[in-house]
Amino acid sequence: MTERTDLIDRIWERDPTVWTGADEAKWLGWLDEPRRMRERVGDLRAFADGAVADGLDTVVLLGMGGSSLAPDVLGRTFSSSALHVLDTTHPDAIRALEDRIDLARTLFVSASKSGSTLETRSHSDYFWKKTGKGSQWIAITDPGSQLEGLAKERDFRGVFHGEPTIGGRYSALSPFGIVPAALVGVDVDALLESGEQMADRCRRDDGNPGYELGSAFGSGWSEGRDKICIADTEGDFGLWAEQLIAESTGKHGKGLIPAPGESPDGSDRQWAVPDLAGPADLGGEFFRWEFAVAVAATWLEINPFDQPDVQAAKDKTNEVLATGDDPSLEPESSVDELVAQARPGDYACVQAFIAPSDANDRRIAQIAGELRSRTGCVVTHGYGPRYLHSTGQLHKGGPNTGLFLQVVDGGGEELAIPGKPFGFRRLIRAQAAGDYESLKERGRRVARIHLEES
Repeated sequence: MTERTDLIDRIWERDPTVWTGADEAKWLGWLDEPRRMRERVGDLRAFADGAVADGLDTVVLLGMGGSSLAPDVLGRTFSSSALHVLDTTHPDAIRALEDRIDLARTLFVSASKSGSTLETRSHSDYFWKKTGKGSQWIAITDPGSQLEGLAKERDFRGVFHGEPTIGGRYSALSPFGIVPAALVGVDVDALLESGEQMADRCRRDDGNPGYELGSAFGSGWSEGRDKICIADTEGDFGLWAEQLIAESTGKHGKGLIPAPGESPDGSDRQWAVPDLAGPADLGGEFFRWEFAVAVAATWLEINPFDQPDVQAAKDKTNEVLATGDDPSLEPESSVDELVAQARPGDYACVQAFIAPSDANDRRIAQIAGELRSRTGCVVTHGYGPRYLHSTGQLHKGGPNTGLFLQVVDGGGEELAIPGKPFGFRRLIRAQAAGDYESLKERGRRVARIHLEES
Protein backbone atom coordinates (compact mmCIF):
# COMPACT_ATOMS: atom_id res chain seq x y z
CA MET A 1 0.00 0.00 0.00
CA THR A 2 1.37 3.44 -0.95
CA GLU A 3 1.55 6.33 1.49
CA ARG A 4 -1.02 8.12 -0.65
CA THR A 5 -3.46 5.18 -0.52
CA ASP A 6 -2.93 4.81 3.21
CA LEU A 7 -3.79 8.45 3.85
CA ILE A 8 -6.94 8.37 1.73
CA ASP A 9 -8.14 5.14 3.35
CA ARG A 10 -7.48 6.42 6.86
CA ILE A 11 -9.47 9.61 6.27
CA TRP A 12 -12.46 7.57 5.09
CA GLU A 13 -11.99 5.23 8.06
CA ARG A 14 -12.25 8.27 10.40
CA ASP A 15 -8.76 7.74 11.81
CA PRO A 16 -7.91 10.86 13.90
CA THR A 17 -4.20 10.00 13.98
CA VAL A 18 -4.02 11.20 10.37
CA TRP A 19 -3.96 14.63 12.03
CA THR A 20 -3.28 14.99 15.77
CA GLY A 21 -5.19 12.08 17.29
CA ALA A 22 -7.49 14.44 19.20
CA ASP A 23 -11.22 14.71 18.48
CA GLU A 24 -11.02 14.81 14.67
CA ALA A 25 -13.02 11.58 14.20
CA LYS A 26 -16.23 13.18 15.49
CA TRP A 27 -16.08 15.99 12.88
CA LEU A 28 -16.08 13.89 9.70
CA GLY A 29 -19.81 13.74 9.03
CA TRP A 30 -19.29 15.87 5.90
CA LEU A 31 -17.79 12.85 4.13
CA ASP A 32 -21.28 11.29 3.80
CA GLU A 33 -23.47 14.39 3.74
CA PRO A 34 -24.08 14.62 -0.04
CA ARG A 35 -25.69 11.17 -0.01
CA ARG A 36 -27.72 11.89 3.14
CA MET A 37 -29.01 15.19 1.83
CA ARG A 38 -30.06 13.72 -1.53
CA GLU A 39 -32.50 11.54 0.38
CA ARG A 40 -34.19 14.72 1.67
CA VAL A 41 -34.50 16.57 -1.64
CA GLY A 42 -38.17 15.72 -2.18
CA ASP A 43 -39.16 17.04 1.24
CA LEU A 44 -37.12 20.21 0.73
CA ARG A 45 -38.76 20.91 -2.61
CA ALA A 46 -42.22 20.41 -1.13
CA PHE A 47 -41.42 22.77 1.74
CA ALA A 48 -40.08 25.41 -0.67
CA ASP A 49 -43.14 25.10 -2.91
CA GLY A 50 -45.39 25.56 0.09
CA ALA A 51 -43.65 28.77 1.10
CA VAL A 52 -43.94 30.20 -2.42
CA ALA A 53 -47.61 29.19 -2.58
CA ASP A 54 -48.15 31.23 0.56
CA GLY A 55 -46.69 34.30 -1.12
CA LEU A 56 -43.21 34.14 0.42
CA ASP A 57 -41.09 34.80 -2.65
CA THR A 58 -38.12 36.49 -0.95
CA VAL A 59 -35.68 34.77 1.39
CA VAL A 60 -33.49 36.58 3.93
CA LEU A 61 -30.77 34.47 5.49
CA LEU A 62 -29.54 35.61 8.90
CA GLY A 63 -26.27 33.85 9.65
CA MET A 64 -22.51 34.19 10.06
CA GLY A 65 -19.48 32.28 8.76
CA GLY A 66 -20.29 28.69 7.94
CA SER A 67 -24.00 29.46 8.14
CA SER A 68 -23.89 32.25 5.55
CA LEU A 69 -20.95 31.93 3.16
CA ALA A 70 -22.05 28.82 1.23
CA PRO A 71 -25.62 30.15 0.76
CA ASP A 72 -24.16 33.49 -0.34
CA VAL A 73 -21.93 31.83 -2.96
CA LEU A 74 -24.79 29.57 -4.08
CA GLY A 75 -27.07 32.58 -4.53
CA ARG A 76 -24.42 34.41 -6.55
CA THR A 77 -23.52 31.38 -8.66
CA PHE A 78 -27.14 30.60 -9.53
CA SER A 79 -27.92 34.32 -10.02
CA SER A 80 -30.75 34.29 -7.50
CA SER A 81 -32.33 37.68 -6.90
CA ALA A 82 -34.64 36.18 -4.28
CA LEU A 83 -31.91 35.43 -1.71
CA HIS A 84 -30.50 38.12 0.58
CA VAL A 85 -27.76 37.27 3.07
CA LEU A 86 -27.32 39.47 6.15
CA ASP A 87 -23.97 38.90 7.87
CA THR A 88 -23.11 42.40 9.04
CA THR A 89 -24.10 44.35 12.13
CA HIS A 90 -23.71 47.76 10.49
CA PRO A 91 -26.95 49.74 10.99
CA ASP A 92 -26.81 51.23 7.48
CA ALA A 93 -26.71 47.77 5.90
CA ILE A 94 -29.61 46.49 8.00
CA ARG A 95 -31.74 49.50 7.11
CA ALA A 96 -30.82 49.15 3.43
CA LEU A 97 -31.90 45.51 3.41
CA GLU A 98 -35.18 46.36 5.11
CA ASP A 99 -35.83 49.01 2.45
CA ARG A 100 -35.19 46.51 -0.37
CA ILE A 101 -37.64 43.83 0.74
CA ASP A 102 -41.38 43.52 1.25
CA LEU A 103 -41.54 42.26 4.84
CA ALA A 104 -44.93 40.61 4.27
CA ARG A 105 -43.55 38.49 1.40
CA THR A 106 -40.29 37.49 3.09
CA LEU A 107 -39.28 34.15 4.59
CA PHE A 108 -36.60 34.67 7.23
CA VAL A 109 -34.03 31.94 7.79
CA SER A 110 -32.25 32.10 11.14
CA ALA A 111 -29.16 29.91 10.76
CA SER A 112 -26.74 29.10 13.57
CA LYS A 113 -25.12 25.77 14.36
CA SER A 114 -24.68 26.62 18.03
CA GLY A 115 -27.96 28.49 18.17
CA SER A 116 -26.37 31.27 20.20
CA THR A 117 -24.44 33.35 17.65
CA LEU A 118 -24.75 36.95 18.84
CA GLU A 119 -25.13 38.55 15.43
CA THR A 120 -27.71 36.03 14.22
CA ARG A 121 -29.79 36.23 17.38
CA SER A 122 -29.69 40.04 17.22
CA HIS A 123 -30.76 40.07 13.55
CA SER A 124 -33.51 37.55 14.31
CA ASP A 125 -34.88 39.52 17.23
CA TYR A 126 -34.84 42.73 15.17
CA PHE A 127 -36.81 41.29 12.24
CA TRP A 128 -39.07 39.21 14.49
CA LYS A 129 -40.26 42.46 16.05
CA LYS A 130 -41.05 43.67 12.52
CA THR A 131 -43.05 40.57 11.53
CA GLY A 132 -44.05 38.52 14.56
CA LYS A 133 -45.38 35.67 12.41
CA GLY A 134 -43.87 32.23 12.88
CA SER A 135 -45.16 31.25 9.44
CA GLN A 136 -42.54 33.59 7.97
CA TRP A 137 -39.62 32.01 9.80
CA ILE A 138 -37.53 28.86 9.77
CA ALA A 139 -34.44 27.89 11.75
CA ILE A 140 -31.41 25.86 10.73
CA THR A 141 -29.53 24.71 13.80
CA ASP A 142 -28.16 21.69 15.61
CA PRO A 143 -30.60 19.59 17.67
CA GLY A 144 -31.35 20.93 21.14
CA SER A 145 -29.88 24.40 20.61
CA GLN A 146 -31.23 27.64 22.06
CA LEU A 147 -32.37 28.61 18.58
CA GLU A 148 -34.45 25.45 18.26
CA GLY A 149 -36.11 26.29 21.56
CA LEU A 150 -36.86 29.81 20.33
CA ALA A 151 -38.27 28.44 17.07
CA LYS A 152 -40.66 26.20 18.96
CA GLU A 153 -41.67 29.03 21.28
CA ARG A 154 -42.42 31.31 18.32
CA ASP A 155 -44.02 28.53 16.26
CA PHE A 156 -41.65 28.80 13.30
CA ARG A 157 -42.76 27.37 9.99
CA GLY A 158 -40.00 24.78 10.19
CA VAL A 159 -36.79 23.73 11.93
CA PHE A 160 -34.07 21.98 9.94
CA HIS A 161 -31.44 20.21 12.00
CA GLY A 162 -27.79 20.37 11.09
CA GLU A 163 -25.64 17.27 11.37
CA PRO A 164 -23.82 17.55 14.75
CA THR A 165 -20.71 15.82 13.34
CA ILE A 166 -20.13 18.59 10.78
CA GLY A 167 -18.40 21.84 11.68
CA GLY A 168 -19.62 25.13 10.23
CA ARG A 169 -16.99 25.57 7.54
CA TYR A 170 -17.61 22.02 6.28
CA SER A 171 -21.39 22.46 6.14
CA ALA A 172 -21.89 23.69 2.55
CA LEU A 173 -23.63 20.48 1.46
CA SER A 174 -25.59 20.13 4.71
CA PRO A 175 -28.88 21.87 5.56
CA PHE A 176 -26.96 25.11 6.18
CA GLY A 177 -26.18 25.40 2.47
CA ILE A 178 -28.84 23.25 0.85
CA VAL A 179 -32.00 24.50 2.58
CA PRO A 180 -31.53 28.18 1.59
CA ALA A 181 -30.64 27.07 -1.94
CA ALA A 182 -33.80 24.96 -2.20
CA LEU A 183 -35.94 27.85 -0.93
CA VAL A 184 -34.89 30.03 -3.91
CA GLY A 185 -35.39 27.34 -6.53
CA VAL A 186 -31.85 26.01 -7.01
CA ASP A 187 -31.73 22.47 -8.43
CA VAL A 188 -30.32 21.02 -5.23
CA ASP A 189 -30.54 17.44 -6.51
CA ALA A 190 -28.09 18.28 -9.31
CA LEU A 191 -25.91 20.14 -6.82
CA LEU A 192 -25.84 17.18 -4.42
CA GLU A 193 -25.35 14.68 -7.24
CA SER A 194 -22.22 16.61 -8.18
CA GLY A 195 -21.09 16.48 -4.56
CA GLU A 196 -21.81 12.76 -4.28
CA GLN A 197 -19.89 12.01 -7.46
CA MET A 198 -16.92 13.99 -6.18
CA ALA A 199 -17.05 12.14 -2.87
CA ASP A 200 -16.79 8.86 -4.79
CA ARG A 201 -13.82 10.18 -6.76
CA CYS A 202 -12.15 11.26 -3.52
CA ARG A 203 -12.12 7.61 -2.39
CA ARG A 204 -9.81 6.59 -5.24
CA ASP A 205 -6.09 6.09 -5.19
CA ASP A 206 -5.46 7.32 -8.74
CA GLY A 207 -7.26 10.36 -10.10
CA ASN A 208 -8.37 11.63 -6.68
CA PRO A 209 -9.13 15.36 -7.19
CA GLY A 210 -9.36 16.21 -3.49
CA TYR A 211 -6.14 14.45 -2.58
CA GLU A 212 -4.25 16.03 -5.47
CA LEU A 213 -5.37 19.55 -4.59
CA GLY A 214 -4.68 19.06 -0.90
CA SER A 215 -1.29 17.49 -1.52
CA ALA A 216 -0.37 20.49 -3.68
CA PHE A 217 -1.44 22.84 -0.88
CA GLY A 218 0.52 20.88 1.73
CA SER A 219 3.70 20.36 -0.25
CA GLY A 220 3.65 24.00 -1.35
CA TRP A 221 3.35 25.09 2.27
CA SER A 222 6.36 22.93 3.20
CA GLU A 223 8.35 24.76 0.50
CA GLY A 224 7.39 28.22 1.76
CA ARG A 225 4.50 28.83 -0.67
CA ASP A 226 1.77 29.44 1.89
CA LYS A 227 -0.40 31.93 -0.06
CA ILE A 228 -3.27 30.22 -1.92
CA CYS A 229 -4.25 32.58 -4.74
CA ILE A 230 -7.77 31.53 -5.76
CA ALA A 231 -8.94 32.27 -9.30
CA ASP A 232 -12.00 34.52 -9.54
CA THR A 233 -15.38 33.00 -10.36
CA GLU A 234 -18.70 34.68 -11.16
CA GLY A 235 -20.14 33.43 -7.89
CA ASP A 236 -17.18 34.50 -5.70
CA PHE A 237 -16.23 30.94 -4.76
CA GLY A 238 -13.24 32.36 -2.89
CA LEU A 239 -15.58 33.98 -0.36
CA TRP A 240 -16.46 30.50 0.89
CA ALA A 241 -13.07 28.87 0.31
CA GLU A 242 -11.16 31.44 2.35
CA GLN A 243 -13.03 30.49 5.54
CA LEU A 244 -12.45 26.78 4.87
CA ILE A 245 -8.72 27.30 4.36
CA ALA A 246 -8.04 29.99 6.95
CA GLU A 247 -10.06 28.61 9.85
CA SER A 248 -8.97 25.01 9.22
CA THR A 249 -5.21 25.63 8.92
CA GLY A 250 -4.46 28.95 10.65
CA LYS A 251 -3.41 27.89 14.13
CA HIS A 252 -0.39 27.17 16.33
CA GLY A 253 1.68 29.65 14.33
CA LYS A 254 1.09 27.81 11.06
CA GLY A 255 -1.39 28.29 8.24
CA LEU A 256 -2.28 28.63 4.60
CA ILE A 257 -3.28 32.17 3.63
CA PRO A 258 -6.21 32.23 1.17
CA ALA A 259 -6.05 35.14 -1.25
CA PRO A 260 -9.04 35.21 -3.64
CA GLY A 261 -8.34 37.11 -6.84
CA GLU A 262 -4.64 37.71 -6.12
CA SER A 263 -1.91 37.12 -8.70
CA PRO A 264 0.04 33.86 -8.29
CA ASP A 265 3.25 35.59 -9.37
CA GLY A 266 5.62 35.31 -6.43
CA SER A 267 7.82 32.75 -4.73
CA ASP A 268 5.48 32.48 -1.72
CA ARG A 269 2.31 31.76 -3.74
CA GLN A 270 0.28 28.90 -5.20
CA TRP A 271 -2.46 29.09 -7.83
CA ALA A 272 -5.78 27.32 -7.31
CA VAL A 273 -8.54 27.21 -9.92
CA PRO A 274 -12.14 26.16 -9.07
CA ASP A 275 -13.36 23.63 -11.63
CA LEU A 276 -16.79 24.97 -12.52
CA ALA A 277 -18.12 24.15 -15.97
CA GLY A 278 -21.65 24.94 -14.78
CA PRO A 279 -23.43 26.10 -11.60
CA ALA A 280 -24.29 22.57 -10.42
CA ASP A 281 -20.56 21.74 -10.38
CA LEU A 282 -20.37 23.88 -7.27
CA GLY A 283 -21.49 20.85 -5.23
CA GLY A 284 -18.47 18.87 -6.39
CA GLU A 285 -16.12 21.79 -5.79
CA PHE A 286 -17.38 22.26 -2.26
CA PHE A 287 -16.52 18.63 -1.53
CA ARG A 288 -13.21 18.65 -3.43
CA TRP A 289 -11.94 21.63 -1.46
CA GLU A 290 -13.18 20.25 1.85
CA PHE A 291 -11.30 17.01 1.23
CA ALA A 292 -8.27 18.94 -0.01
CA VAL A 293 -8.00 21.05 3.14
CA ALA A 294 -8.34 17.94 5.30
CA VAL A 295 -5.42 16.43 3.34
CA ALA A 296 -3.35 19.62 3.53
CA ALA A 297 -3.79 19.68 7.31
CA THR A 298 -1.86 16.41 7.55
CA TRP A 299 1.18 18.23 6.14
CA LEU A 300 0.81 21.01 8.72
CA GLU A 301 0.20 18.46 11.48
CA ILE A 302 -2.76 20.35 12.89
CA ASN A 303 -6.41 19.61 13.68
CA PRO A 304 -8.40 21.10 10.78
CA PHE A 305 -11.68 20.97 12.69
CA ASP A 306 -11.02 23.20 15.70
CA GLN A 307 -10.70 26.99 15.99
CA PRO A 308 -8.81 27.72 19.22
CA ASP A 309 -8.47 31.48 18.71
CA VAL A 310 -11.92 32.49 17.43
CA GLN A 311 -13.31 33.09 20.90
CA ALA A 312 -10.70 35.75 21.68
CA ALA A 313 -12.33 38.52 19.65
CA LYS A 314 -15.79 37.55 20.99
CA ASP A 315 -14.52 37.86 24.56
CA LYS A 316 -12.97 41.26 23.83
CA THR A 317 -16.21 42.44 22.22
CA ASN A 318 -18.17 41.41 25.30
CA GLU A 319 -15.67 43.25 27.53
CA VAL A 320 -16.17 46.42 25.51
CA LEU A 321 -19.96 46.08 25.53
CA ALA A 322 -19.96 45.45 29.28
CA THR A 323 -18.53 48.92 29.94
CA GLY A 324 -21.71 50.50 28.60
CA ASP A 325 -19.62 53.10 26.76
CA ASP A 326 -19.38 53.89 23.08
CA PRO A 327 -16.05 52.36 21.99
CA SER A 328 -13.31 54.74 20.98
CA LEU A 329 -12.11 53.92 17.49
CA GLU A 330 -9.48 56.59 17.13
CA PRO A 331 -6.85 56.09 14.41
CA GLU A 332 -3.77 54.28 15.69
CA SER A 333 -0.44 54.18 13.87
CA SER A 334 -0.68 55.09 10.18
CA VAL A 335 -0.65 53.35 6.85
CA ASP A 336 2.91 54.60 6.34
CA GLU A 337 4.02 53.08 9.64
CA LEU A 338 2.29 49.80 8.84
CA VAL A 339 3.78 49.56 5.35
CA ALA A 340 7.24 50.29 6.72
CA GLN A 341 7.04 47.06 8.73
CA ALA A 342 6.47 44.83 5.68
CA ARG A 343 8.84 41.88 5.26
CA PRO A 344 9.31 39.35 2.46
CA GLY A 345 6.69 36.62 2.74
CA ASP A 346 4.16 38.83 4.54
CA TYR A 347 0.56 39.44 3.53
CA ALA A 348 -1.64 42.47 4.10
CA CYS A 349 -5.28 42.39 5.15
CA VAL A 350 -7.93 45.12 5.00
CA GLN A 351 -10.48 44.61 7.78
CA ALA A 352 -13.42 46.86 6.96
CA PHE A 353 -16.00 47.50 9.67
CA ILE A 354 -18.20 49.43 7.26
CA ALA A 355 -21.49 48.69 5.50
CA PRO A 356 -21.15 46.25 2.59
CA SER A 357 -22.10 48.03 -0.64
CA ASP A 358 -20.89 48.39 -4.21
CA ALA A 359 -19.41 51.79 -3.36
CA ASN A 360 -17.54 50.40 -0.35
CA ASP A 361 -16.38 47.41 -2.40
CA ARG A 362 -14.66 49.91 -4.67
CA ARG A 363 -13.18 51.80 -1.74
CA ILE A 364 -11.77 48.60 -0.25
CA ALA A 365 -10.37 47.58 -3.64
CA GLN A 366 -8.62 50.94 -3.89
CA ILE A 367 -7.09 50.59 -0.42
CA ALA A 368 -6.02 47.02 -1.20
CA GLY A 369 -4.44 48.16 -4.45
CA GLU A 370 -2.42 50.82 -2.67
CA LEU A 371 -1.19 48.31 -0.09
CA ARG A 372 -0.32 45.84 -2.84
CA SER A 373 1.76 48.37 -4.77
CA ARG A 374 3.52 49.71 -1.68
CA THR A 375 4.38 46.38 -0.03
CA GLY A 376 4.58 43.90 -2.90
CA CYS A 377 2.58 41.54 -0.68
CA VAL A 378 -0.52 39.50 -1.31
CA VAL A 379 -3.48 41.54 -0.05
CA THR A 380 -6.68 40.05 1.37
CA HIS A 381 -9.74 41.87 2.60
CA GLY A 382 -13.03 41.30 4.35
CA TYR A 383 -15.97 43.07 5.90
CA GLY A 384 -16.28 42.98 9.66
CA PRO A 385 -17.76 41.24 11.51
CA ARG A 386 -18.08 38.69 8.67
CA TYR A 387 -14.34 37.98 8.55
CA LEU A 388 -14.24 37.29 12.29
CA HIS A 389 -16.20 34.12 11.50
CA SER A 390 -14.08 33.37 8.44
CA THR A 391 -10.41 34.37 8.43
CA GLY A 392 -10.19 35.72 11.99
CA GLN A 393 -8.77 32.43 13.30
CA LEU A 394 -5.83 32.70 10.87
CA HIS A 395 -5.17 36.33 11.77
CA LYS A 396 -4.74 35.53 15.45
CA GLY A 397 -3.60 31.90 15.45
CA GLY A 398 -1.64 31.63 12.22
CA PRO A 399 1.88 32.82 11.41
CA ASN A 400 2.79 36.37 12.44
CA THR A 401 3.14 37.46 8.83
CA GLY A 402 0.08 39.71 8.53
CA LEU A 403 -0.13 43.48 8.21
CA PHE A 404 -3.63 44.36 9.37
CA LEU A 405 -5.32 47.60 8.40
CA GLN A 406 -8.64 48.16 10.13
CA VAL A 407 -11.01 50.54 8.34
CA VAL A 408 -13.91 52.05 10.29
CA ASP A 409 -16.55 54.71 9.78
CA GLY A 410 -18.92 56.54 12.11
CA GLY A 411 -21.16 53.48 12.43
CA GLY A 412 -24.29 55.17 11.14
CA GLU A 413 -27.32 56.11 13.23
CA GLU A 414 -28.00 53.75 16.12
CA LEU A 415 -30.49 50.94 15.52
CA ALA A 416 -31.96 49.24 18.58
CA ILE A 417 -31.68 45.51 19.17
CA PRO A 418 -34.80 44.28 21.01
CA GLY A 419 -33.99 43.06 24.51
CA LYS A 420 -30.37 44.29 24.46
CA PRO A 421 -28.84 47.23 26.32
CA PHE A 422 -26.88 48.11 23.17
CA GLY A 423 -27.81 48.65 19.54
CA PHE A 424 -26.22 47.56 16.27
CA ARG A 425 -24.02 50.66 16.01
CA ARG A 426 -22.42 50.05 19.39
CA LEU A 427 -22.15 46.34 18.61
CA ILE A 428 -20.16 46.76 15.40
CA ARG A 429 -17.93 49.36 17.01
CA ALA A 430 -17.31 47.00 19.94
CA GLN A 431 -16.48 44.23 17.49
CA ALA A 432 -13.96 46.46 15.75
CA ALA A 433 -12.41 47.53 19.05
CA GLY A 434 -12.35 43.96 20.36
CA ASP A 435 -10.62 42.47 17.35
CA TYR A 436 -8.08 45.30 17.23
CA GLU A 437 -7.11 44.71 20.86
CA SER A 438 -6.99 40.96 20.33
CA LEU A 439 -4.56 41.38 17.44
CA LYS A 440 -2.40 43.79 19.44
CA GLU A 441 -2.24 41.38 22.38
CA ARG A 442 -0.82 38.75 20.03
CA GLY A 443 1.90 41.06 18.79
CA ARG A 444 0.34 41.52 15.36
CA ARG A 445 1.20 44.56 13.25
CA VAL A 446 -2.00 46.58 13.02
CA ALA A 447 -3.19 50.08 12.22
CA ARG A 448 -6.58 51.76 12.07
CA ILE A 449 -7.90 54.46 9.73
CA HIS A 450 -11.27 56.10 9.25
CA LEU A 451 -12.95 55.64 5.91
CA GLU A 452 -12.86 59.31 5.05
CA GLU A 453 -9.07 59.25 5.47
CA SER A 454 -8.60 56.43 2.97
